[in-house]
Amino acid sequence: MGIDHDRLFKELLQTFFEEFVLLFFPDMHEHIDFNHLSFLSEELFTDVTAGEKYRVDLLVETKFKGEDGWIIVHVENQAYIQSSFPERMFLYFSRLFEKYRAPIIPIAVFSYDVIRDEPSSFTLSFPFGDVLDFRFFHVELRKQNWRQFLRIDNPVAAALLSKMGYTENERVELKKQFLRMLVRLELDEARQRLLMGFFETYVKLSDEEEQQLRSEVEQMETKEKERVLELIISYEQKGKIQGRKEGREEGRKEGAEQEKRHIAKRMLIKGFDAQTIHELTGLSVTEIEEMKQSGFK
Repeated sequence: MGIDHDRLFKELLQTFFEEFVLLFFPDMHEHIDFNHLSFLSEELFTDVTAGEKYRVDLLVETKFKGEDGWIIVHVENQAYIQSSFPERMFLYFSRLFEKYRAPIIPIAVFSYDVIRDEPSSFTLSFPFGDVLDFRFFHVELRKQNWRQFLRIDNPVAAALLSKMGYTENERVELKKQFLRMLVRLELDEARQRLLMGFFETYVKLSDEEEQQLRSEVEQMETKEKERVLELIISYEQKGKIQGRKEGREEGRKEGAEQEKRHIAKRMLIKGFDAQTIHELTGLSVTEIEEMKQSGFK
């Protein structure tokens, strides 16, 4: 199953929206009234010419110094280069402006796994003059040096270490520093698990790396070591419980399927036709016919 990047980022940014703005856009932060935030349902746009549909990840209603306004945040995860992205950002902006006729701040978050230069403007000009120069705020995560964020007690910084510019041989150190940040933040369990789940989705250590991590944590100062180990053990235990729940659910489903096949075999022996068996058991006609051809095995 593929990673649902949109859901992960949306949950992170909705939960810690002010922290996100403060981290990457401190000048902008001063002008937003975070006591008036409302996350609206996703806006869906259709590109008529290309026949594709796009949706804005976050649409936030707020106030800028008392004036009603909007913030749109779009997270771009595509691995391939999209030269039309700035144009799409302009379309998001222009259609929302047409709808709401209010100040709008457009923000793009690039979360690619490779470093590349992303344009942050869409222009339309002629030799005799410029018609349009649209610019949007943007963050290119892979270009960020993760070590520069370690002393910033910000939950978004902690989670997004997993998408910043680290090397493969820094993975163990990256997770160790993430855990230290998480301990310092002293969040409630739900928010703590949100950050852990986000980080682990993108940085999954091997068993050997986990052993190295444990060894390095053991070398920490006693009080910090205890809190980090408690965090690791707690998350592992909850993961095992969840795994057992999923395993039991899978087992129940498999047991139900086996019971359906058992009933189907008995009905075949009694001469029921495949369509009738399909209607009563839910098994496909193809599967029932295959059972019949194999001698009900």
